[in-house]
Amino acid sequence: MGLFSKIFGGMKKTKAELDQKLDGVFDKVKITDDFYEELEFILLSSDIGAAVCEKVLEELRKKVKKEHLKFTYECKNALKEILVDILNETKVPEICYPLVIMVIGVNGVGKTTTIGKLAKEYSEKGKRVIIAAADTFRAAAASQLAVWADRADVQIVKSSEGTDPGAVVFDAISSFKAKKSDVLIIDTAGRLHNKVGLMAELEKISKIVGRELPEADYHKVIVIDATTGQNATEQVKTFNEAVGLTDLIITKLDGSSKGGVLFSLAEEFRLPIRHVGVGEGVDDLIEFVPTDFVDAIF
Repeated sequence: MGLFSKIFGGMKKTKAELDQKLDGVFDKVKITDDFYEELEFILLSSDIGAAVCEKVLEELRKKVKKEHLKFTYECKNALKEILVDILNETKVPEICYPLVIMVIGVNGVGKTTTIGKLAKEYSEKGKRVIIAAADTFRAAAASQLAVWADRADVQIVKSSEGTDPGAVVFDAISSFKAKKSDVLIIDTAGRLHNKVGLMAELEKISKIVGRELPEADYHKVIVIDATTGQNATEQVKTFNEAVGLTDLIITKLDGSSKGGVLFSLAEEFRLPIRHVGVGEGVDDLIEFVPTDFVDAIF
């Protein structure tokens, strides 16, 4: 299955939700204020967010005037162009090696499976990958991650429950250096974004990486569950303030009708969306392509 087919299949719920609401909006009738009001309601109810919605409608009015559009059906492609532009405002930087990815997020967003899928992706590219199982709080976290490491045929560094996560990361970095590996993926304990002590732990891990691997391309990636909708923005805001995020990964798009939240995240935080999850399979974490995403929901 091609990447577009995967994203299209994964976005069925969001597309179905929008199609139902947009039915008749892009009909062959003249553009009026009622059209903009109805479109605004639909965008807001699809979790696109108030600030983005205002920007989209403003840009659409400009396009209508500039391109002399008369009928609502002519606006659909214009709307899609505007949404793609929002997602393209933040470019995704090229990956360099050695690469360190610290994976962050609240409980239940799919961090463990995301790490397994990332490990497989880089392993298939011929990179030597090590996973640091630094979630030492959750029972069986390391053993679950070990299953994914086995599937991806990569090394895992783990310790017993209750061990200092910083010590696990230090050991993983030592192994990373000794084996001249290419990619280090660090799992971290799921935590609520308002837990100050656990947020400080992320800062500690970050300092260890910066001290021990100063030459690495270091990515602090937050995993967001798409089904949480606009609640995701508060998570990103708090984690970003704590550790300075570099990337977003959005999971569970296949189970959500709230895919519009990606536009809010892109507009507010200007963080690149590097991957999206559209299923439970090991190959269902795919590179995010703005045009494919917009085509899949409209």
